[in-house]
Amino acid sequence: MMKWTPKFLQSLRYWWDRRSLQSRLMSAYILIILVPSLFVSTRSFNSINETYIRDTISKNSNLLEMEKLQILNQIESMERSAQIVESDKDVKNYLTSQTELDISELVEFNMNAFVNLTRIQFTNPNIEHLRLFSASKYVHEIWPIFFREDRIKQEPWYKETIGLGNQPKWVFQDYDLDVMEGSKPENSPKVSLLREISVPTGVHSGIIQVDMLLSKFSPRTFSKMQDDQSQFFLIDSDLKLFTRQNDSFLQDNKVMNQAIRDRFISLQQGEVWNTEYRENGNSFLFIQVPIESMNAYLLNVVSMEGVSKEISVIRNKTIGTNVLFIVLFTVIAYILNSFILKNLVRLTEAMKKARRGELYTGITIRGGGEIAELAHHFNKLMYKINELVAVAVRKQALTKEAELRTLHNQIDSHFLYNTLENIKMLAEIDNHRTISDALTSLGGMMRYNFKWSGEYVKLKDEIRHIQNYIDVMNIRFEEPILLVMEIPTQYMEIEVLKMSLQPLIENSVKHGWSESSDDSTDKEIRIVVEAVKDDICISITDNGDGIGIDQLLELNKGIQEDRFDDKNMLDRDKQDHIRAGTGIGLHNVHQRMQLFYGKDYGLIITSVEGVYTKVLITLPRVLLTGGSTDEANTTDRR
Repeated sequence: MMKWTPKFLQSLRYWWDRRSLQSRLMSAYILIILVPSLFVSTRSFNSINETYIRDTISKNSNLLEMEKLQILNQIESMERSAQIVESDKDVKNYLTSQTELDISELVEFNMNAFVNLTRIQFTNPNIEHLRLFSASKYVHEIWPIFFREDRIKQEPWYKETIGLGNQPKWVFQDYDLDVMEGSKPENSPKVSLLREISVPTGVHSGIIQVDMLLSKFSPRTFSKMQDDQSQFFLIDSDLKLFTRQNDSFLQDNKVMNQAIRDRFISLQQGEVWNTEYRENGNSFLFIQVPIESMNAYLLNVVSMEGVSKEISVIRNKTIGTNVLFIVLFTVIAYILNSFILKNLVRLTEAMKKARRGELYTGITIRGGGEIAELAHHFNKLMYKINELVAVAVRKQALTKEAELRTLHNQIDSHFLYNTLENIKMLAEIDNHRTISDALTSLGGMMRYNFKWSGEYVKLKDEIRHIQNYIDVMNIRFEEPILLVMEIPTQYMEIEVLKMSLQPLIENSVKHGWSESSDDSTDKEIRIVVEAVKDDICISITDNGDGIGIDQLLELNKGIQEDRFDDKNMLDRDKQDHIRAGTGIGLHNVHQRMQLFYGKDYGLIITSVEGVYTKVLITLPRVLLTGGSTDEANTTDRR
């Protein structure tokens, strides 16, 4: 992929460059219209989608709150019925009786207390059952209210109810148990309010059960008029789902049941409720509200299919409008460009004829504008070219003659070398050995400078050039400078840049010692070469005046900078021995090394004022030609 992409881009660029100006302008116009259109359309779609989702959530949240209010009313009705039973002393006495009542007492209880209990169910038609279960064996069962507890011991909530005291227990069930026959009718889910009767306190005497069918408890959840865009769910404390069976979302979305449970488990663990849900390519919204008194939840699952269709219609209309607009714009732009670029086509044809060498007679374009101006200048250019061609032919002979004169007037560099040799011989004849040696060193320096066959030289050649330079410079000084070298023999073949060390030696000679320096100390420049891993470190140290800390930091900073300004590098009043040009030379050497070797190499200057100044050079260990067998890991640049 990495190799294919550049070739593809090059091919695409080549194809694009060969298109006509009109084609590229048309493409640019379409791009200018298309990009903002796509951006605006995308933002509009997102905004519309968010608006629809907010409206859907708001609408269904209101429905959810209304249904919750209905449920709270039913809860209050059931609790009120249970409280009426608990407050009736005759009922409690009957349920907790320890002796069997005679006929007259039973008739009186039936005419009074029992009739009052039947009125409770009559005044609350939504209540399906009001049942009282007694633990006493002396209680006579009076259908459909009074029963013995033996009939409900098999119910799963029975053991959980014993010991609750005055605390209510809410139980959702998929069936409505027929106490007399023990059967479980289908399609009759209900909710039960259970209270324990403890008389005396702490002693279990019975259970109060108030039942209501879920179709009356939560009408929207079990309504016969089904809404295909939403579905209500009741979730009990055990996270069991109760909802309608017909046209249920659970039929086509098999994973939704478990997904709802997982969402409520996460909610109970303190996580944020996630409203959005997708399954089988369909989008849904999960909107829930807690029913605190029952430790249950009411959930509204809303299908976004209708909303998605509405958004799709809007999207298709927007896309169709954009396409129609772009097509219309392209046709108009093409026609206008054809008129505008007609003269440019004529000018292009005239240029092609001129390139083929045909006789150019000029081109006339009426009107103003850039194309007419371009044609005017092209005419002038062609006329000027014709004049220059004629002039060039006349000058060709004169140029050849001037070249011959120049060859005769050139001075051969060997003339200078021969002249120095003649002067050297005269000095040796007159026994002036100092002059002879100085001329030898000067001649070596001139040959080294004039012979520039490449950027790289051996270290031994650069060292020889430095020795010649020191020999020549010592003629000028009363106290000669001693050059001390600690260079292992195997490093003499190492590659260095030509004229990279000599400027550093020259810098030490010119600026290392001031006139006020201590004359008792011998002037010394020490060159040390050593290997550090795969690199070579060359240190050039003089025992001169040194540099102050502030000036040293300024100097190193100036060397590293891409642009070097020696005026701001040093305070000349404080460092008179560092003159203009010093920093420039060091900077140039450093930049040249980084140019040829890389950013990891170059110069670093250290100094102690009044003691020494050291320039540390780091170079890669590269052999120019051959080398010692000790340098097995050294690169051979041949």
